Amino acid sequence: MGLALDKTLVVGISSRALFDLEYENSIFESEGLDAYRQYQIEHENDVLKPGAGFAVVKALLRLNTDGQKLTEIIIMSRNTADTSLRIFNSIEHYKLDISRAALAGGKSLAPYLPAFNTDLFLSADNDDVQAAINANVAAGTIITNHAYMNPYEEISQLRIAFDGDAVLFSDDSERIYKRDGMQAFLEHERQNARNPLAKGPFAKLLMTISSIQKQYGDDVPIRTALVTARNAPAHERVIRTLREWDVRIDEAFFLGGVDKSEVLKAFGAHIFFDDQLLHTTPASQFVPSATVPYKS
Repeated sequence: MGLALDKTLVVGISSRALFDLEYENSIFESEGLDAYRQYQIEHENDVLKPGAGFAVVKALLRLNTDGQKLTEIIIMSRNTADTSLRIFNSIEHYKLDISRAALAGGKSLAPYLPAFNTDLFLSADNDDVQAAINANVAAGTIITNHAYMNPYEEISQLRIAFDGDAVLFSDDSERIYKRDGMQAFLEHERQNARNPLAKGPFAKLLMTISSIQKQYGDDVPIRTALVTARNAPAHERVIRTLREWDVRIDEAFFLGGVDKSEVLKAFGAHIFFDDQLLHTTPASQFVPSATVPYKS
């Protein structure tokens, strides 16, 4: 019988999200696959620098102990096996406990996400992330222009920040705001304060994380935050929805249009998920950030 991953938090991450491969990607885009392949082979013993997704992967792997494996990290890349040795050599250098990979040889990775019971997919490729969202897998396009992190720094607690509408929750209410304006949105949320919001693409992930948190006492190795542009009176529906889902959110920030970046920096997020580049782009200068596309 093969190893089952259905009881584990499975995170798929592309090589370009885990490591800084922007220069190598520019070779691929400007000179083609053969030049990229040759460069990677010639430099396969050169250790790659951490990418925007490195911190969250390191923090996730810290959840595993000798007695229990709570999370599985899988490299999911469009690389071929021939061009992947540099990635695995860098994984070994940083002592990351990653042993599994899906190397699609230039093809879409979306068909393989269900095969690995993937709970979260992080990539720098917009098309792969869009396909994942369309397949009902929580996914984000990670912004590769990121703040520096020390790859050897110890991480004591995984910190994840989520936007609300179109991320944890559906975009139903957000569409009202875009179509009819702020006052119509606030009135709609006031009238529906006791009606739970529909689940968004990251609802299942939050529930999985919350169930892991409940296994611990006071020393919980994961801390979550809701960082939303909502404010009163639109806050009540959010709080009641999370209560209805029986999930834990450790910190909540109802910012009412205030820039999210400083709050995220203070929280110390290892990853921030939002549906708008308006928020993820400035936030990426302080914390790793990923943009969640709308389902198409």
